[in-house]
Amino acid sequence: MLKGNVYQKDGKHSGEVELNQAVFQAPVNHRLLGLVLTAYAGNQRRGTHDTKERGEVRGGGKKPWRQKGTGRARHGSRRSPLWRGGGTTFGPHPRSYDTDLPSSMKRAALVSALSLKNKESNLLFLEDADLKEPKTKELVGIIKALKLNDSRTLFVVNSVDEKLKRASRNLKELFSIKLARDVNAYHIQRRKKLLIEKDALPVIEKRALSTPKEAPVPKKAAKS
Repeated sequence: MLKGNVYQKDGKHSGEVELNQAVFQAPVNHRLLGLVLTAYAGNQRRGTHDTKERGEVRGGGKKPWRQKGTGRARHGSRRSPLWRGGGTTFGPHPRSYDTDLPSSMKRAALVSALSLKNKESNLLFLEDADLKEPKTKELVGIIKALKLNDSRTLFVVNSVDEKLKRASRNLKELFSIKLARDVNAYHIQRRKKLLIEKDALPVIEKRALSTPKEAPVPKKAAKS
């Protein structure tokens, strides 16, 4: 039976939680994790880069000089890529970098990412994330008590209240917070440590093990 260590906010060990082996001890598909990481990163690109070709730049209405007799090379337009201020050849244009991943691949990547964190001993659980005051100092104290102040950490919670939201506002680079219903393999791979709130564990396991809904079978057309 697979177990995970649960800690209190003061860093003391408070017990263990049972983990689903199909989620936290599955074979790690490194190739899939790489594909998903590239896909999620590409989906965040805006793709608005653009360069002007020779037909889009200004000028070039008149031939710079006559074709023969000057001793210089032949040119027909100042918009040529050979000229300073001319158009760009094969430059980038607006495009989409989005990659539509199948739901089954996303779930398999989530399982691989969770299993990898467990295999690397970078996975731990917190009893609860309730704060007395919306103070960054209090949250930093919890991070230090759990010995996470030297590692970029992803904290997965079941819900985020106003106190936790305000306390973590200045710690996004060191201590990122994600909801269990939104976390994916990309978020997990970008952080070294994974801290999961005890109440968020069932949500993650349910998402990782859920099966896609079957498409409805089309009804046969009635015979006339």
